[in-house]
Order: sequence, then structure tokens, then C-alpha cells
Amino acid sequence: MLIAGVDEVGRGPLIGDVVTAAVILDPARPIEGLHDSKKLSEKKRDALYDLIIERALCWSVGRASVAEIDQLNILHATMLAMQRAVAGLSETPEKVLIDGNRCPELPMVAEAIVGGDGTVECISAASIVAKVTRDREMVELEARFPGYGIAKHKGYPTKQHLEAIQTLGVTPEHRRSFKPVQRIIDAMS
Repeated sequence: MLIAGVDEVGRGPLIGDVVTAAVILDPARPIEGLHDSKKLSEKKRDALYDLIIERALCWSVGRASVAEIDQLNILHATMLAMQRAVAGLSETPEKVLIDGNRCPELPMVAEAIVGGDGTVECISAASIVAKVTRDREMVELEARFPGYGIAKHKGYPTKQHLEAIQTLGVTPEHRRSFKPVQRIIDAMS
């Protein structure tokens, strides 16, 4: 049975897309060390990312843009990104296992597993693909918008990030529907 694991990264940050990944692992090509991406070092995540891309039966990244997040809200945007990740797979899974407590509407059986990114290998793989993809995008955003520290804090609402928004302003990549960004916009107008 083809089973896809799905996870997301980037629900909490103030900037950038929410990124999801769907991965169907190949039982003939096991990958050692798969775990929740948040519990792995960056070096280990990068190494596992390369192995997943090489050995998985198939994988796909889905996303929802900042405009979609602001329009739909972060939960609905995340569900949309998950649908896109599953739809992007080159093989159609018979079942989808999703990290968390909710499933998007999908044309196949789906099951939500709380803490799945730490206990189910295909979800761990999706967690790693999504996190490495988004983290690399945050480094690119830092190059486009220097001074915000995005490469370091990955867009989360740290003291440094909030101070940078107040000083440098809101970029086109900031999520205007998120309260900390909204408060700064309101204070500036």
C-alpha cells in the first residue's frame, strides 16, 4: 500500500509562505535516522533531506502564499498547501498520514496523527523536506531584505524581528493578518 506522510512548517512565522511536503518512502531503500525535523541539527536535516530526495519513491512540496494566508487565515492556507503537496506527488497514495490533529479534504483516506513527525517515518521525512525547503527560502529572503535577521530566526516573532519591522518597515513578504505585524502597521499609520 502506498502511504504518503505530510507535514507543514511555517505556521507561526510573521513572514513567508507556509510550506508543506508529502513523501512516499520506498521500503526497498530505507533511510536511517528519520525523526521530527525540529529535533535534528541543521547539518543532520540537510543530510537527511538529500537522502529523502534521492531515495523516496516520490515527494512533493506544496505551499500557500502570504496573500493566501492573509486572505484565508493560516489554518485554511495550511490545509490548501497540504492538498497541493499531495496533488503534486507523481504516484497516488492509497492513504495519507498527516502530522497534527486535522486533515485537509483529500480524494483518498487520510488520518491525522498528533506527534506523527516524531513517530511515523514518512511524516518525519515530510517534516524534514518542508523545514529544509522553508529554511533555505528564509536565507534567500534575508538576502532580499537585509537587516531583519530572517536567516537566523526563520521569520518567527523574535524581539529582533519585531524591532526590525518597526525600524525598517513591513516588507511585501510579511503576513499582514498576523497581529504583531498588524499592530506595527497600525502604529505607523
